[in-house]
Amino acid sequence: MADGLTLADAIMDARPRVIAALAGHFRDLDAAEEGFAEAAARLIALDADARPANVAGWLHAVARRWLIDGVRARQRHARAAALQAPITDAEADMGDVLPFPEPVADEALRLIFGCAHPAIAPDMRVALALRHVCGVPMERLAPAMLVPAPTLYQRMGRAKTKIREAGIGFDVPARRYWPERMEGVLACLELGYAIAYQDGAAALDADLAPEVRRLAHILAALLPDDPEVLGLAALVEFAESRRAARVDGEGMMIPLSRQDEALWDDAAIARGVALMARAAALEQSGPRQIIAAIHMTHARRRQEGSTDWAGLLRLYDVLCMLRPGPAAETARALVVARVEGATAGLGMLDTMPMDGIVHYRPWFSAQAHLLAEVGDTAGAAEALRKAIALAPPPAERRYLEARLSAL
Repeated sequence: MADGLTLADAIMDARPRVIAALAGHFRDLDAAEEGFAEAAARLIALDADARPANVAGWLHAVARRWLIDGVRARQRHARAAALQAPITDAEADMGDVLPFPEPVADEALRLIFGCAHPAIAPDMRVALALRHVCGVPMERLAPAMLVPAPTLYQRMGRAKTKIREAGIGFDVPARRYWPERMEGVLACLELGYAIAYQDGAAALDADLAPEVRRLAHILAALLPDDPEVLGLAALVEFAESRRAARVDGEGMMIPLSRQDEALWDDAAIARGVALMARAAALEQSGPRQIIAAIHMTHARRRQEGSTDWAGLLRLYDVLCMLRPGPAAETARALVVARVEGATAGLGMLDTMPMDGIVHYRPWFSAQAHLLAEVGDTAGAAEALRKAIALAPPPAERRYLEARLSAL
């Protein structure tokens, strides 16, 4: 175990590579998760002086034995004696048991590529990767995908059954096949960051946001001529530049319009600008570049002291054409309210189909804000209650409750 790394840290650090190796061998994400959990429990139960130096290799070896033993038990109704043998240093050698050759050496990114297999439904590619690679809990994942948790459980179950029955592998295909998987990979990272961004004070997000940032930059290094990859890395940099300003001392979320821009990270903004310049030079626009441009427009407030709302509205017009949906259209309505007034913004919100927003908390928060602007206090309070009922993360909940109390 590396110096300064706790056992829990070492286990979580090993998680993506071990699950990637197990899923690749057994073609079963649930089995990979179960095997990893069993191995982690056994490792935690060991005396401190018996713990291995190579945590990832040991976890993989134990999990693999446990899973093979399960297969044997189902086949022969007997346990394999080999399970009881100690894990040798050679067996726990990462170079032997977890080979990850190029072109993608990062284990987490390899598993995301695997989950993006074209035979898997697009939404399930994202859900499987976030659940099994990033460990996003179902109670956070389902709202982000705008579906009830039981529905998502069912869909993911069907997808994993298909993976098992079809023998779909979790290896990275040859580079010429990357385009058919790239949208799934980018969508996973984008939604993963959106989940992390929801609540800067949550313990869950402490590792998720930096991990998505790291993977986005690895992907940008692998594909330096893909403008959407560069756009994704840029939007993460711009959003991360505001992390120190997003939560107050009481753990309450601070909306972007009220943040102290003096707390924004100039170095992260500069990295975002540089990535956007590289993407623009490729002259091939896409939704992630537009989102990054929206973030960059907000970032200019750091130097200019004001926000170009008309410019933002033009960007949201393009985004809603390229990627219509609750997130873009709700945000556009708020910008319309800035440019044309709250009544115009409310009109935009009212035109959105309810079946697309019934699980989308930001829509109710936006409605509450604009109803309060036009003096409908009762309507604003009801909208806030609906937003709070959709289980916001702690920092956002405090903010919504404070708004409701103020009304």
